[in-house]
Amino acid sequence: MKVEKNTKKLYDNQANDWSRNDPLLLSDYSARPFVLNLCEPLKNLNVLDIGCGEGYVGRQMLKRGAQHVDGIDISDNMIANAKKIQENENIQNATYKAMDVSDFKVDEKEKYDLIIAMFLFNYLTIEETQATMEKAIQLLKPGGYFVFSVPHPLLAYLKKDKYPFYFEVSGGYFSARNSLFPGEIWRRDGIPVNVQCVHKTIQDYFSCLISANFKAIPEVYELHITKDHIKLDEKFFGPLEDLPLHMAFKIQKV
Repeated sequence: MKVEKNTKKLYDNQANDWSRNDPLLLSDYSARPFVLNLCEPLKNLNVLDIGCGEGYVGRQMLKRGAQHVDGIDISDNMIANAKKIQENENIQNATYKAMDVSDFKVDEKEKYDLIIAMFLFNYLTIEETQATMEKAIQLLKPGGYFVFSVPHPLLAYLKKDKYPFYFEVSGGYFSARNSLFPGEIWRRDGIPVNVQCVHKTIQDYFSCLISANFKAIPEVYELHITKDHIKLDEKFFGPLEDLPLHMAFKIQKV
C-alpha cells in the first residue's frame, strides 16, 4: 500500500535518529511513561509490540518485569537497530521481526496477555486501522489488554508554529479524514525527525474498535505537557503547554 511504502522508506532512512535507551523524543516524556504505567502490572506478561521501531518501549517493559516481548515493524533498519541493541545489552527475552502485522500469526497457546501499538495508527488509514485492531483481538488471550497511543486528532489544527512538533494540515477536521499530514518532531538535542499522520477523528478510533469486535468500554486519556516537564526544560516543552498532544486507549478482550 502507498502509505505503508512511504512509512517504510521514512523510517528506513532515519532509523538511527530514533535509537535511544533514555528519553530523547518529545513523546518519550509526554506519552510513553504514561502508557507504560497504563500497561501495569507487567510482571510475567507476554507482550506483542506492533510497530515496535527499535524496541525502546519493549525494553522498558522488560525492565518492569514483562516475561517476553515480540516486536514487529515494517522498517528493516528499525528492526536491525533493535537486534543490535538486543545483542549489545544481552537481552534474552525479546524477538524482533521486520514484517506487516497482517502477516503475523501465532498458535492459540501463544496468544498475548498484552498488545501495544505506540503511535502506529497515525500511519494507517481508517480501514487499515480497523484491520489492525481486528488482528489485535485475534492475537489476544481472553482477558488480555490492547493499549495504543496516537497523536491527538486536534493537535494539528491547534498548533500553527513548528517547534518542537507540527503537522502540515490540508483540509478541515472532518473533511480531511484519511488525509496524510507530513510532520516533524524535535528531539531534546535539537535533531528533528520526520513523522506522518493519516488524520482520523476521535470518533473514528471508537468506531474501529467496535467494528473490530472489542466489546468492553475503553479507558481513554488525553495526554499533555505537565508543569514538571516545563521545569525540566522550558524552552523545549513550554510551547506545548495546555495543548492536547496525544491520546491513549486501553481496552480489554472480554
